[in-house]
Amino acid sequence: MANKHAALVDLLKAVRNTDYFFTTITPLSHQRVNARLGNQWAKNSESSIATNPAYFQHRILRDIFGWSRAFYELDIDPEIFSLMQKAGVLKPYEDGLLSSVRISTFQHEKFGKQFFMHSAYPTAEANAVFFGPDTYRYLHEINSAMCQDSNVKRAVDIGCGAGPGAILTALHHPLADVYAVDINQLALELTSINATVANTKNVIPLYSDLLSGVDGNFDLITANPPYLVDKDQRTYRHGGEDLGSGLSYDIVESAVSRLNLGGSLLLYTGVAINDGVDGFKNKIVEYLQSLSKHQNLLWSYREIDPDVFGEELDNPCYAVTDRIAAVVLKVTTK
Repeated sequence: MANKHAALVDLLKAVRNTDYFFTTITPLSHQRVNARLGNQWAKNSESSIATNPAYFQHRILRDIFGWSRAFYELDIDPEIFSLMQKAGVLKPYEDGLLSSVRISTFQHEKFGKQFFMHSAYPTAEANAVFFGPDTYRYLHEINSAMCQDSNVKRAVDIGCGAGPGAILTALHHPLADVYAVDINQLALELTSINATVANTKNVIPLYSDLLSGVDGNFDLITANPPYLVDKDQRTYRHGGEDLGSGLSYDIVESAVSRLNLGGSLLLYTGVAINDGVDGFKNKIVEYLQSLSKHQNLLWSYREIDPDVFGEELDNPCYAVTDRIAAVVLKVTTK
C-alpha cells in the first residue's frame, strides 16, 4: 500500500511538472463532450508531434487524465506510463487503456496552480471521489472566508473528498492543524496524496462520520456535502432525506456545538426550491434561532447560483421542485 501511495504521489508530481491543466465540468457536460465524433480516444497526430511536441503531450495528458479517454501506450511519455503502471491505475479498454484516476487543476492567485487527483469519469463506483463545478465554487467561498477568518489554529473539513477544502485552508494557515475527515477510505487516501503534492504538511486525513471521530472544538469548520437524491446512494452524491438536504442539516447540528468562541462554520450545499420555497433555509433559521436563546450566534445565508444540476429535475423525486440552488451558510459564534 505504501508503494502504491508513493507511486501515485510521483505520478501526480510528474503531471504537475508538465503544462497540464484541466477544469472539470458536470458529468452531463462531460458525457456530451466525450460523445462527439472523435472524442472517445485521446487525440493522436503525428503532424502534431512533429510541429509542436510539447502541445501534443499536453493534449494527450489532458485527454487521458482530464477527459478520461482511452489511449495507447505509445501515445504517452514513457516515464509517465511507467508511473501509471507502478501506481496500478491502468485499465484495459478494447485494444487500448484507460486511467482509473483523473486530475483536476485549480488556479489560485496566491498559491498558484493546484492539482487534485480523484476518480476517473464516469464516477459510477460506490466509493467514487468527485471534483467538479461545486468544488470550484466551494474553494472560492473558502478563499473569501479566509480574508475574514485570520486566527485559525484548528480546522476541519467535513466530507473532504479529494481534499481541496482542507488543502486550501492549510495553505492559508500553515501553522494550523487541519483535519480532513470522511467515511470514504479512498477519499482519505487521495487527500493524503494531494496534500503531499501541495506540500501542505498540516493536513491530517482521518476517518470520521461527521465529527464523531475527532475530538475537541475548532476555529473553522468547512463542508461541501453531497446534496442530490441518488438512487444508488453513492457517498459523493447522495445527500439523504428531505430531497438531499438531510446530510447538510446534520452537519450544521454537528458543527455549531463544536465551534470555539469566534469560530465559524462555512457550509456550501445545494437545496431543492419547491414552489418558490427554500425548505432547508427555513429549517436552518428555525434551528439557529432556537440556539440563539442560549448562545450568541451570527449567521448569513446566500444563494450563489439559482440553477445547478437542472437535469436532476427529471428524477420523479423532484416532481414538485422548481430548481436546485447552490447556497452558502456561514455561522459564527460570538
